[in-house]
Amino acid sequence: MKVEIDYSNCLDFITEKEITEETIRSISQLDKLVNRTGEGNEFTGWLDLPENASGDIEKIEKTAQRLRKQSDITVVIGIGGSYLGAKAVIEALKPPVNIPGKENEHEVLFAGQNISEEYLSVIKEYLSDRTFNIIVISKSGTTTEPAIAFRILRKLLESKVSNKAARNHIVAVTDKEKGALRKLAEIEGYDTFIIPNNVGGRYSVLTPVGLLPIAVAGLDIRELIRGAVSMVKNTRDNRSVTNPALTYAAIRTILYKKGKYIEMLVNYEPSLQYILEWWKQLVGESEGKSGRGIFPASANFTTDLHSMGQYMQDGERFIMETVVSVKEHSSKLTIPHDKDNLDNLNFLAGKRLSEVNARAEEGTVMAHREGGVPVTRILLPAITENWLGSLLYFFEISCAISGYILGVNPFNQPGVEAYKKNMFRLLGKPE
Repeated sequence: MKVEIDYSNCLDFITEKEITEETIRSISQLDKLVNRTGEGNEFTGWLDLPENASGDIEKIEKTAQRLRKQSDITVVIGIGGSYLGAKAVIEALKPPVNIPGKENEHEVLFAGQNISEEYLSVIKEYLSDRTFNIIVISKSGTTTEPAIAFRILRKLLESKVSNKAARNHIVAVTDKEKGALRKLAEIEGYDTFIIPNNVGGRYSVLTPVGLLPIAVAGLDIRELIRGAVSMVKNTRDNRSVTNPALTYAAIRTILYKKGKYIEMLVNYEPSLQYILEWWKQLVGESEGKSGRGIFPASANFTTDLHSMGQYMQDGERFIMETVVSVKEHSSKLTIPHDKDNLDNLNFLAGKRLSEVNARAEEGTVMAHREGGVPVTRILLPAITENWLGSLLYFFEISCAISGYILGVNPFNQPGVEAYKKNMFRLLGKPE
């Protein structure tokens, strides 16, 4: 099995010939990426992370084991790529509710991804009678949102266990040599992990930025990496039309040129919601610049079929749709027979929910195609660490290729600084 692309529901809008020709043209952009000759090439270290991650794995696992033993809760502080990758994988693989007595149960909370007083107050109150760990993630240590959260939660932790004991509960993931967080970590003696200088935040899920929180949650990071390695062979090392990342980038490019300016990434499994959020940051920051780029949006089906589904079916026709379609499911739940049948659902009795969900997906794809929306399906064999590793690397490399096709630097984010300048001026920050 492997992650595959099904574009049969795009063929009312584009042709096989167009896809093949654009895929072949895109090979030059893959070469530019792999050979490090494109713009922003100093931030392409993520390309080799699957093969190079093994050096950190043992230390990450040992640190995660220590954190899990000394507390049953860890707060991950970071924003953007410093939290989204980890949250995406954890949300995809952990159950939606805590199961008492489960061997690998460990609660992972996230802070520093906003400046909401209400949000952080609730987190602080929840932690007020608990001993907890902190994983703080920031290259500089001065990014506003995580720096504020770390200041508040570090003070709370130190008030509970003393400054000296708190050192064992705090791990900093930061720059190798410079920055405020690196300096603080050295002063306080925190355990540290390095964010590679040649990897940007949104491409950092396979560095300690993502791997440490995922390991603390009790998940198998070695399998995650193995999955990414398998996708390396299918994408980075594959200069042919069989490369799924090239095919996906080509389809998006053709549809964009035909006026499909918004890409809706959708799923039919609620656990994948934060995979979509991670993807939105990846695509938005990588492609949206110089007045160009496909606007990344997402929806969770079938839930959002009762809201966004109306627009997607009958609204403006500038949408393309991509479905992350899961083929196999580990749970088994069948619909029971009801003697009164007041809901008229006895025709479903005995069927698995996964079968009903699959028919909902199939029917929606048919309806959207007939309604003027081209639909690409990314076929994910199952929701496991291995297949998620493959999916994450697939999206990363296809996004970088798409950026080069657009003629932009996929590895910078100049627009992100605009709000900060205004915010700091309004807050009276000294020059």
